[in-house]
Amino acid sequence: MTSPTRVLVLNSGSSSVKYQLLDMRDSSRLAVGLVERIGERTSRLKHTCLSSGETREQNGPMHDHEAALKAVAEELAKDGLGLDSPELAAIGHRVVHGGEFFTEPTVIDDTVLLEIERLIPVAPLHNPANLTGIRTAQALRPDLPQVAVFDTAFHTTMPESAARYALDPRIADRHRIRRYGFHGTSHAYVSRETARLLGKDPAEVNVIVLHLGNGASASAVRGGACVDTSMGLTPLEGLVMGTRSGDLDPAVIFHLARVGGMSMDEIDTLLNKRSGLFGLCGDNDMREIRRRVDEGDEQAKLAFDIYIHRLKKYIGSYYAVLGRVDAVAFTAGVGENSAPVREAAVSGLEGLGLGIDPELNAVRGDDARLISPASARVAVAVVPTDEELEIATQTYALVGRE
Repeated sequence: MTSPTRVLVLNSGSSSVKYQLLDMRDSSRLAVGLVERIGERTSRLKHTCLSSGETREQNGPMHDHEAALKAVAEELAKDGLGLDSPELAAIGHRVVHGGEFFTEPTVIDDTVLLEIERLIPVAPLHNPANLTGIRTAQALRPDLPQVAVFDTAFHTTMPESAARYALDPRIADRHRIRRYGFHGTSHAYVSRETARLLGKDPAEVNVIVLHLGNGASASAVRGGACVDTSMGLTPLEGLVMGTRSGDLDPAVIFHLARVGGMSMDEIDTLLNKRSGLFGLCGDNDMREIRRRVDEGDEQAKLAFDIYIHRLKKYIGSYYAVLGRVDAVAFTAGVGENSAPVREAAVSGLEGLGLGIDPELNAVRGDDARLISPASARVAVAVVPTDEELEIATQTYALVGRE
């Protein structure tokens, strides 16, 4: 009997579950889907079997993650891909926060679950949902290896000079305050794919990765290892994002509390959900913002300019951190699809060896590609991210299937 080769990847959010089933013999996708609005009367499951091309939808209440995952299992079973299949090798779970404890993908046991739970205070929006997905999947297939792949793991190679804040270390250690970073599976995948695009070993390449979606982060990757990243203790720090402020003078919080009379919860909501591009101009969709800019909307232009200004600062600072840069890679929804963002972010950095070919930048596609002139000292690339494939690859490697 041949060893099982399939991996189910689950990304459990507070009210959603994204999933993909992959065959690791050739990294092909067998099925993909999304369950939305879990816990509401208007829950929706959209499932696609890629071998047949058939897409099915369910609409109706799914009261919790257990009901949602049972519905996913039923859809997979209709395609002969059910969770009871002997070809299923493992289930890989995206877990947002692994702290310092988890530096690599980990087979889940009671100790792992306890540590993920202990990290809830530094990831209150994410880790509880990740735990729910894990426990539900364990109940459905208690005999199957379940693997946690952590967003923070790729960034644990940062030196202490980058990971530490300038706080009393006794207080910082007591409360586990340090830069952890996020989007690690994306940064790992994209930095490696950028090296492949250049025809080089990742160990030979220094890359600045710009993961630009509704959440956005930058990383400096030296020889395949992260040496700095923009997100910190939480995903709030760093670049301007769709609804998050990014970098902010900490005293703004004191000012809002003392002078503005706002509670900590109100400030938290302001900075995480009502700031960033949305706070600046009322839109967090870059396509809509660019449409407004092109129509002469000054508020949208200001929001765009602030976004680009912060992005340029991080490119420059990570250039300094790395000393030598071989490539700058744009990825995620905005990074992959917004030519104006890429053009504006690189414009004016010719002195650093960066440049963009307008015709190459205008091309849309699903493949990794260079958009810099052949003469450029530093390559500029668009590299579509594939976090699900990265999670499946790490999961399959860990369970030891061949």
